[in-house]
Amino acid sequence: MSVIEVNNLTKDYGSGRGVFDISFKIEKGEVFGFLGPNGAGKSTTIRHLMGFSKPDKGETKIFDKETFHHYFDILKSVGYIPGEIALPQGLTGWQFIKMMQDLQKIHNSKMLRKMLSLFKLTDADLRGETKRMSLGVKRKLAIVTAFMSDPEVLILDEPTSGLDPVMQENFIEFIKEEKKRGKTILLSSHIFSEVDATCDRIAIIKDGYIVSEFVADELKHATAKFYNIVFQEKADYETFIKKYSKKREFKILNRDDENLNVFISTDDKFINQVVDILSQFELKEFSNKKETLEDYFMKFYREDKDFGGVKWKK
Repeated sequence: MSVIEVNNLTKDYGSGRGVFDISFKIEKGEVFGFLGPNGAGKSTTIRHLMGFSKPDKGETKIFDKETFHHYFDILKSVGYIPGEIALPQGLTGWQFIKMMQDLQKIHNSKMLRKMLSLFKLTDADLRGETKRMSLGVKRKLAIVTAFMSDPEVLILDEPTSGLDPVMQENFIEFIKEEKKRGKTILLSSHIFSEVDATCDRIAIIKDGYIVSEFVADELKHATAKFYNIVFQEKADYETFIKKYSKKREFKILNRDDENLNVFISTDDKFINQVVDILSQFELKEFSNKKETLEDYFMKFYREDKDFGGVKWKK
């Protein structure tokens, strides 16, 4: 039985906004990456998974329970970080932590101390009122309260937004630890490195539709390879383009006539034939370029001018 299920979920807000017939499943102990720019439908899907919104069609389930009608049944076992942090006013950080502990009816002091230490939340930070906290402190407080009960399932919507690079790295390492402990994690993000470092499977969402779902390792170890070739002489470049542009062993993806540069794709099984062909010419460069998660993602978004903040964090 899958721990998290999204079955034919549709929520239509009009004007092309919403999510449309989305389906995916997440197994126990799996980290599932939900990758897309702002406005693609990631948060809408997560709000339904958390039981905050009722679908127009389809269903969302956690532990085989439909989430809209069984929100309180799953609350104790699910840690949630919202994309936009809106903490209740009039409370200190400590009071907010106490409120969340009482709601969940779980007081795990050991885990709370670990999270406060890992994300450098001090007593001085937590004595302050939530409305006066910086975005970074609010984000760290949301992370601490999501994890402090040691939940079985984690649903994380843009969890590192507003964190500094050190805290972002701490978060990634912590997710890796939780994965080893068998936690089931949905990580919604627009940061390629965050998804690439932690996820077992990845779904790409665009305009409310899932346009690709794949095993992360299959992308990393794909047999398709990409090479950049720069010719020494213009005559060689022109001969190569004229004679070999239709070869089945490789495909020319891009060419730069001014710089005598060709970018090709081929399969591992054809590499010897490709080398034989290129050995006829004087080359300045013949280099392999691995396809990254960012490269693959951009195949779906290349025609768009604005990617809504999707980025690679160094």
